[in-house]
Amino acid sequence: MIASFKITSSDNEIAIYAGMVTSAFAFAEFSSGVVWGRLSDKVGRKPVLIGGLAGTGLSMMIFGFAPNLPVALVGRALGGLLNGNIGVLQTTVAEMITVKEHQPRAYSIMPFVWCLGSILGPALGGALAQPCLNYPSVFSRGTIFDQFPFLLPNLVCAIILACGVTIGILFLEETHQDLKNRRDLGLEAGKWLLQLFRREPVQLPIVDKAADGSGDEVRSLLEDELPPGYRTTDGSPRMPSSRALSPTKAELGARRKPRGVQKAFTKQVILNIIGYGLLAYHSISFDQLMPVFLSEDISHAPASLPFKFVGGFAMPTKVIGVMMSVQGVYSMIATIFLFPVVVQRYGTLATFQFVVMSWPILYFLVPYLVFLPQHLQYSGIFFCLMWKITAQVLAFPAMAILLTNSAPSMMVLGLINGVAASTASLSRAFGPTVSGIIHAWGLEMGYAGFAWWASGLICILAAMESLWMTETPGRMDAMDAIDEEASVEEAFIDPLAVDAAINAATKPDKTGHDISPPS
Repeated sequence: MIASFKITSSDNEIAIYAGMVTSAFAFAEFSSGVVWGRLSDKVGRKPVLIGGLAGTGLSMMIFGFAPNLPVALVGRALGGLLNGNIGVLQTTVAEMITVKEHQPRAYSIMPFVWCLGSILGPALGGALAQPCLNYPSVFSRGTIFDQFPFLLPNLVCAIILACGVTIGILFLEETHQDLKNRRDLGLEAGKWLLQLFRREPVQLPIVDKAADGSGDEVRSLLEDELPPGYRTTDGSPRMPSSRALSPTKAELGARRKPRGVQKAFTKQVILNIIGYGLLAYHSISFDQLMPVFLSEDISHAPASLPFKFVGGFAMPTKVIGVMMSVQGVYSMIATIFLFPVVVQRYGTLATFQFVVMSWPILYFLVPYLVFLPQHLQYSGIFFCLMWKITAQVLAFPAMAILLTNSAPSMMVLGLINGVAASTASLSRAFGPTVSGIIHAWGLEMGYAGFAWWASGLICILAAMESLWMTETPGRMDAMDAIDEEASVEEAFIDPLAVDAAINAATKPDKTGHDISPPS
């Protein structure tokens, strides 16, 4: 696309301009992530998520109609500004999960979808770009697709996003603890549409969740139909419910709400955000360095081991593309099947620490793949790629769980995830640029592994920083403790004994006088 603007014919300058377009999105996303996270704490998650999808669709239309580089930069920057809601999405997932054992499975879904999009997105873009050139029988010259050769893939993506906005309005439920009970006209319209397609619509009673005592009234009506021996203490008119003494989830959230925003960033929250940024930096650096390393020419110059040597594998672009595709498929499989099993067996923090401590070894070994015998080189490359993807699949969802559980209150979780997403965006913006500069400088000096080892130092910092992290109890641990306490209290109250005591207290004696205590 940059070449179609005809601003330069130099491949190096085209690469620089392409990097500018990519960085425009990352820097804009960095600048807006905190704002969207804070806004979601005030107005809810659903409006922010839907607004982000709509903003992305608008930016893609501007990008597709871009006649020159400045408009393309504006389109990508607008996409980053209007779609800095990755943190909001992670917050929504956190609020939907009420059982701690379900966290690994839930947090593996978003990386899986991300990997799927990373595979389908480039394939879709490559297949639909320049349709008048690739499909002349369908798209003729002189049409709008000839004037804007990259409009079609952006238009298709905008249509997909419009479908996502529609589905979100009609079926996405609000998860914010204080706002999820407000009236949602979109959900009501969605339920009405679903009833149109049902053969026998079921009319359910409208229950105001915010009304006090509505749940107790329904419970009492149900329990009045049961024999006394099968009633719970919740339904007894003379015995107050033990669960009523325990705080509800809403009350617990209100109690745990910090007095100020500054109290949201505890020591563990800050450590997790820093770890998230370091992880994003060296991970994107690996993704940028590896294709360059594989495509570099084979060097016949004598090496001065252990550190001074240059050279790559001279792989064609198609072979590298196949490797990246295999890497993406494996990433999806490992995210769904490997991550939940490992975390449930070894724990979130232990898994994260093991991964970040193994990463420096990988960065140190990769440059030395050129010294493998030729028949082992492909095996070594795939081994390192699988190592990296496995570590990435385990690290990012584990980091998200640790960050969520370290939040002092769900009321500021959107802000915390917004700051974390902005930090990761800034790292992804600087990572490829800094690594590329270091790699070019290392090649000039004869050290092909210099950029790899520099990223390895970042990994060492991340490994050392992870030692200060602790797996703090999350909100679900508190709720489990409350439920367990309520269960213990109920265990000491036998409904049969309570009813027998009440009957004995109200039964007249032999003289016919009521021996029940005066009211």
